[in-house]
Amino acid sequence: MPRLILYFKLIRADKPIGILLLLWPTLIALWLAADGRPDPQVVLIFTVGTALMRSAGCAINDYADRDFDKHVKRTAERPLTSGKIAPWEALAVAGVLAALAFLLVLPLNALTRQLSVAALLIAGSYPYFKRFFAIPQAYLGIAFGFGIPMAFAAVQGQVPALAWALLVANVFWAVAYDTEYAMVDRDDDLKIGIRTSAITFGRFDVAAIMLCYGAALAIDLACGWALGLRWWFAAGVAVAAGMALYHYRLIRGRERMACFAAFRHNNWLGAALFGGVALDYAFR
Repeated sequence: MPRLILYFKLIRADKPIGILLLLWPTLIALWLAADGRPDPQVVLIFTVGTALMRSAGCAINDYADRDFDKHVKRTAERPLTSGKIAPWEALAVAGVLAALAFLLVLPLNALTRQLSVAALLIAGSYPYFKRFFAIPQAYLGIAFGFGIPMAFAAVQGQVPALAWALLVANVFWAVAYDTEYAMVDRDDDLKIGIRTSAITFGRFDVAAIMLCYGAALAIDLACGWALGLRWWFAAGVAVAAGMALYHYRLIRGRERMACFAAFRHNNWLGAALFGGVALDYAFR
């Protein structure tokens, strides 16, 4: 049981915010692709698969960052970094979870299965982008949003241009919320040489975050409008925009806990966007 608790913490099962940040754009894509009536079985597959892949990604991330995390106050006591579990255990946990996620998509069409392999490769390579890429959060946005093209593939058997536009919107959103997250660890990251958007943007970090929120919501609004969504959807986008302005109030002082609170609050921003989509279809 103590070992299972350590694995539980390794995959951040006690901190579901990461799963939710992947799940909201995936659910939005399923609703849009299915014209508001997604197959419940497909929804279940994507929901469970999202949780499994996020958990596997956490294990891979901790394995890749095990020598860096010990120098960061917030991560120093993670199970792998603190030596409570071995590196091979983290890889084994990630492998089992990824295999289960792949088994879930086997009933879906060939295109979805092919995209799932790409999603696995992107998720597995993300931790290493922090070594050389100035804004690794953009790559994270691709990893966190790859459920979008997969959802369209599963429902429609193709990935239209609109799905890729939604993925771009998710990249902007991820850069916004993960820069807030990176602002918490900026001092530690500077000492150990990790690259993050919070460091790259420098004194323009708050402005960059707000611009990314604006770009994400503008693309989402344009995509939804192109699909015939109207006032309920627009209301959801408006609520999300209000939350982004609330985040500005939190992060403008660049205080650690306020930035972390803004990051966590993005769950509700994603929920607002999904709620607008779901309600618009429900009241047609």
